[in-house]
Amino acid sequence: MSEALKNQRTYALVGSGGCGKTSVAEMLLMTAGVINRMGKSEEGTTVLDYEPEEIKRRGSIQPGFATYKWNKNTHFLIDTPGDGNFNGDLPYMLTAADAVVFVIDAVDGVKPLSRKAWFDVKKAGIPALIFISKMDRDRADFGMAMASVRDVLGAKPVLLFMPIGEREEFKGVVDMFTEQAYLFDGKGGLTKTDIPADLADDVTLQRQAMIENIAESDEVLMEKYLESGELAPDEIQAALSQGVKSGELVPVCVGSGLQNQGGSLLLDAIQALLPSPLDHAPWKGEGGAERASSTSEPLSLFVFKTLADPFAGQLTVVRVLSGTLSPDCTVQNTARDEKERIGGLLFTQGKEQIPTKEPQGPGAIVTLAKLKMTRTGDTLCEERGKFALKKPELPNQLITYALAPKEKGDEDKVYAAVAKLLDEDVTLFLSRDEETGDTLLSGMGQNHIEIAVERAKRRYKVDIILKTPKVPYRETLKGQAREIQGRHKKQTGGRGQFGDCWIHMEPLPRNSGYQFEDAIVGGSIPRQFIPAVDKGVQESMVRGFLAGYPLIDFKVTLYYGSYHNVDSSEMAFKVAGSLAFKKACEKAGVKLLEPIMTVTVSVPDQYMGDVIGDLSSRRGKVLGSDGAGGVTEIKAHVPMSEILKYSPDLRSMTSGQGTFSMEFSHYEEAPPPVVERVVAEHKKAVGEE
Repeated sequence: MSEALKNQRTYALVGSGGCGKTSVAEMLLMTAGVINRMGKSEEGTTVLDYEPEEIKRRGSIQPGFATYKWNKNTHFLIDTPGDGNFNGDLPYMLTAADAVVFVIDAVDGVKPLSRKAWFDVKKAGIPALIFISKMDRDRADFGMAMASVRDVLGAKPVLLFMPIGEREEFKGVVDMFTEQAYLFDGKGGLTKTDIPADLADDVTLQRQAMIENIAESDEVLMEKYLESGELAPDEIQAALSQGVKSGELVPVCVGSGLQNQGGSLLLDAIQALLPSPLDHAPWKGEGGAERASSTSEPLSLFVFKTLADPFAGQLTVVRVLSGTLSPDCTVQNTARDEKERIGGLLFTQGKEQIPTKEPQGPGAIVTLAKLKMTRTGDTLCEERGKFALKKPELPNQLITYALAPKEKGDEDKVYAAVAKLLDEDVTLFLSRDEETGDTLLSGMGQNHIEIAVERAKRRYKVDIILKTPKVPYRETLKGQAREIQGRHKKQTGGRGQFGDCWIHMEPLPRNSGYQFEDAIVGGSIPRQFIPAVDKGVQESMVRGFLAGYPLIDFKVTLYYGSYHNVDSSEMAFKVAGSLAFKKACEKAGVKLLEPIMTVTVSVPDQYMGDVIGDLSSRRGKVLGSDGAGGVTEIKAHVPMSEILKYSPDLRSMTSGQGTFSMEFSHYEEAPPPVVERVVAEHKKAVGEE
């Protein structure tokens, strides 16, 4: 098995939305003989995009998997979505891969989303090979694309193949190592030819630059190159291979996925330059544990994706981290301390599952059926060698919608249907808002939420309405109110109700929370009734005073009161506390606070002015900006109410090239127009009730 593992490759196709990754995957599968006809995303006929929602929108919304042989060597391919709505789990995909084939569009070069994905690759610490696709398209510009690799990604590119022509003139490549030219034959094959005379000087210059870049990655080799001006082919190849594995060098191939141009050359480069699973650094586990990527270690598997199959049910996709996985074995789920029985092993090929009886070693991407307790992110291992992989960090959700059933009374049905999607998509977050009672679904963008709801409707036959969620405003005191009485007296025959309390109420600095001070002396209120006053205040503060939002950051001091030996009770003093709270709010005055988000937006330089202007129109305060490689990162404070639907607006404003992240920062006093609107909405809602 060790020789097979040395030649095995496990890699992820990564890039921004629309760069052509799925077409590249089709080309590779066609070249490897897995399929005999290339599908197209535009026609919904590709192998890896098979979900109804993917066919409808003509793009990937979940990772696709394929296994194939190239020159008798096994390759495992993970095709990741490029759209920011659907690639939030990219860190999990990168954990499952040993390397990345990073796809760049020859028309647009490195987009902001490409830059973000590249940073994820660098953070994962795995090597990459770049494939510049769409060389046949109108406006394709190879020089621009290469420049963006250097300037925007900050990579040190090593050009393996120079294109012969571009756009409609793109017809072949020159191998920079052998200085051999090849023309595409229109069927995915290559025909040897001479280097065109008008490219000869360029090839010489680019080859020299390639050798210098490779030599610079090795001090000994660099000295030899400076002394002799030459390097042997095997020295160049060995240094390039080592430089790629260390992440210092990034080889670059060119072609066109849609036209099936350059597939065999890319596969050869993957085989020759990307690392095997045996080259992977030791896996980092919880508590500082490590596990080598070796067959000599105990079995351990990382669950990085869960799929739902209409016939097979839940399918669990795992990466073998160490040891050897055989059919019909029992493993321990370290996250849940439960045993799982593994039956047959499956290779996933798009929507199909292909059984295999062969044991699988490190690097294998295997699908398991009918696991009962296992979820995405779990580690499965032998009981004798327990190991829990440290989970990669996932990005925060960017947008939240409230879910409501079309038919009243179906709230639990809606919640249950959407909850079933969470196993498949770890970037969705489902919750209930205790303040409003809303069921909330958070995700990476509007499209992400809408398609999740669409899936829930299709699979579980439940009609769901999406609503913009309520903004979690807060209320706080403007000033202090002293010597406020709350008195509750009720006589209805028999035993009555009597509670009397006097309080001071004052504002506290932001984030101080609620404080209650018992300053009763002389027993004016018996000890057993004092907590009831506190409880009455707390129950009232949750409902607020101005617009129905919780009142925060204030102190109540209970200093005096009176009681009746017969009629006083905890309930009476709780009501008295509530009455005192309302009177104090009325006297001190209450202001509305709105949540402020820290928003970080990355856009191409040409959109910077439009984006800053738009943020200002949303009452945002720009904190600063930083530009590099044609991309500007803008940081701003923006009220949450103005940014709830920012994702589609930013996409429209930047032609889909802008990305953003946000997190809660602080609360600020809301301006009068916002207060008037929120108070009016509250009064209307109360009136309707």
